[in-house]
Amino acid sequence: MAKAAAGEITLIDVRDGMELRASGTAKGALHVPLATVKMKCDPSSPECLKELSVDKPVVLFCAMGGRSAGAAQMLVEMGYKEVYNLGGFNDWVSGGGAVVRV
Repeated sequence: MAKAAAGEITLIDVRDGMELRASGTAKGALHVPLATVKMKCDPSSPECLKELSVDKPVVLFCAMGGRSAGAAQMLVEMGYKEVYNLGGFNDWVSGGGAVVRV
């Protein structure tokens, strides 16, 4: 949580928009639904988010950890050097992470 707050990592929520509206998301997280990860996170894509860097650690989460595990594998294949699967959104919440409503 502290590294996210300090901007030392990029936090990505891969859940869909309906899930975010129902529960909120981690404060400071980028919302990149799993279906758009290849387009929004691939450094060679013209639609790659400017907030991302292959050299900055990335932490992903979803509802339970399955989708974020798949997204983490995709990021590794795209050349990201440090990629972590936080697991589910509730892991963020139970760890004391701040939540924002969307």
